[in-house]
Amino acid sequence: MFLPDLDTDIKFMKGVGEKRAAALASELDVHTVGDLIRTYPFRYIDRSGFQNIGDLIPSDTSFIQLKATVIQTSLLSKSGGVVCEKDGSTPGPDSKTIAFNAARRLSCLVSDGTGTMELVFFRGIRYTWTQLEPGRTFIFFGKPNIFNGRMNMVHPEIDKADSALAGGVMTGVYPSTDKLKNSGITGKVMNTLMHTALDNCLDRMQETLPEYILKEKGLVGLRYAIRNIHFPSDQYALEKATYRLKFEELFLLQLSLLKQKFIKSRSSRGIVMPKVGAAFNKCYESLPYELTGAQKRVIKEIRADLVSGRQMNRLLQGDVGSGKTMVAVLASLIAIGNGFQACIMAPTEVLAQQHFANISKYLVPTGVKVALLTGSTRQKDRKEIHEGLEDGSIGIIVGTHALIEDTVKFRNLGLAVIDEQHRFGVDQRAKLWGKTNNGIPPHVLVMTATPIPRTLAMTLYGDLDVSVIDEMPPGRKPVVTMQITDSRRPALNRFMRDQIALGRQVFVVYPLIFESQELDYKNLEQGYENIVRDFPFPPYKVAIVHGQQTNDVKNFNMKAFAEGRADILVSTTVIEVGVDVPNATVMVIESAERFGLSQLHQLRGRVGRGQDKSYCILVHGDKMSKESRKRLELLCQTDNGFELAEEDMKMRGPGDLEGTQQSGLPINLSIASLAKDGRILQEAHDYAEAVLSRDEFLQGPENRLLVSALRNQKFQKIDYSKIS
Repeated sequence: MFLPDLDTDIKFMKGVGEKRAAALASELDVHTVGDLIRTYPFRYIDRSGFQNIGDLIPSDTSFIQLKATVIQTSLLSKSGGVVCEKDGSTPGPDSKTIAFNAARRLSCLVSDGTGTMELVFFRGIRYTWTQLEPGRTFIFFGKPNIFNGRMNMVHPEIDKADSALAGGVMTGVYPSTDKLKNSGITGKVMNTLMHTALDNCLDRMQETLPEYILKEKGLVGLRYAIRNIHFPSDQYALEKATYRLKFEELFLLQLSLLKQKFIKSRSSRGIVMPKVGAAFNKCYESLPYELTGAQKRVIKEIRADLVSGRQMNRLLQGDVGSGKTMVAVLASLIAIGNGFQACIMAPTEVLAQQHFANISKYLVPTGVKVALLTGSTRQKDRKEIHEGLEDGSIGIIVGTHALIEDTVKFRNLGLAVIDEQHRFGVDQRAKLWGKTNNGIPPHVLVMTATPIPRTLAMTLYGDLDVSVIDEMPPGRKPVVTMQITDSRRPALNRFMRDQIALGRQVFVVYPLIFESQELDYKNLEQGYENIVRDFPFPPYKVAIVHGQQTNDVKNFNMKAFAEGRADILVSTTVIEVGVDVPNATVMVIESAERFGLSQLHQLRGRVGRGQDKSYCILVHGDKMSKESRKRLELLCQTDNGFELAEEDMKMRGPGDLEGTQQSGLPINLSIASLAKDGRILQEAHDYAEAVLSRDEFLQGPENRLLVSALRNQKFQKIDYSKIS
């Protein structure tokens, strides 16, 4: 007799075959029996008892389980007429003589002594007719409905009265698709397949965690966990099984990331920068404001990295306007104080120009020379910059992708600051590493203004050190955020005119560039025409910016707005990052329901950067989904980017957040959720650190199972830090 094992192709398991195997592979990525066993239910239905028909509430939409006897079975035509029926009073007609092709549905009346209910079937009519004989008792499981004032169940599951279900179990509900159902893989079939797989293979499953971890963390064994995640004996067993499997998944994930980090921190030499230097002190002392406590804390963390003798690989998270650029400048001045140069790489020319303008002001008291290098830098200026970098007279270079061109050479590069790093490709960033001439890579500070939920940061950037600026500079006024429908457009236009009359400027952002026949949303072209109509020139000047424009046109229009020569900037989300116009006090977001929560927050951060009261107005349609409504309400309630990012991940999942696509995760999570299992993830992280502190290379005999588990899980990590 053939007994499959965990590596057996799923098509060879009893009840599967070629067609079902193809569906399981394409829909659930199940190729082997082991893959099937590691496909977990996403919810459970309690079948531990029976309901009485007489006690059912028609409005109750939950699943129910009945133990009832068949009274009458009828075959009904399309018009509702009776083709054939049986009620047990006389022998039923021979099924061979029945015109089943004339029947459109089967109606079965059942009773449990407290009441009666109709069961309706549209598929498998011939088989069900022969099965449901009047007088026989079955277990029926399904969802009750009301049709024509009468309670019924459509296509309930049917089991014999003496089946295992008579004792009651919790039944798992597995992911499903139309393709699976069309291949005959219903929920009941999945449960049957899982029973078969466990009966054949569970006893041969090997434990994946060492005995000491099971004891220290109070975890149940793997076989117990697998059995009870699929077929829980009770709620307590399900909870123990769920915790064991979630902890294992997140623990192995954190162990993989932290092990890489430990190895890199031991093996990667770093430039030692023991001094702070005069330039740092002059800049710090001349600041017109006090740094926030968070900025001071982050600078201390960076300082510790620079004197450690190991390469710094640090992610700096900070909300819009939290002062990340100032931290980058002071870190660059530490490098200069130790005889090195620094580069600050931005994803767009607009952002690079903005950084250059701000940094130039900060550096006035220091005498440090800063230059800007972008794709549009003139050839004459480019030659001078190249010479200044090679002879060391330029201390800080700010730029775009132009910094990684082969012609750009440094005398002594010591620090690379990469802003919005997810917008650069790995190959692009790696070219910076080849620009040191002493064989030691530069220290790396990666910055992002996109708040990343803590659990996601621990996973995506688990092999980087993470610093967070979680304080806003004093005096920064909160942005007044409100939502309106399109019907209030006249009032919105009056408000915009009032703000412009006060000398302020206005952003208007649209989600689409060209007319869309499928989506009923305002688009940029139509919106621009409407704005120009409502705000004619003179006195109003309107600029437009979008991704379809050339860089020259885009920069010209953006610059016109930044310098105050345009009152209104109509734009797509290209202005989400990097446009600093302190005089802009109004952000109007059209079709706001089309944007994600984090993106809305980023757009809101474009205003409120000056001393004047600022506003973010979310314009939405009359009809919105429940999720869209919740997003806009949350944005109106809080301006904390990290809170919003956490909520965004709970609503959309980690795979949809911009710049943090799930494909960047080092493992596909099967049962744990970064959005819901933050507490378990923190426990797993802390315990992984404890395990590695005792055996950082996992070389001890007690950790052989861990090494094997890490290898079998096929962890793959995009290395965001040491790119070489």
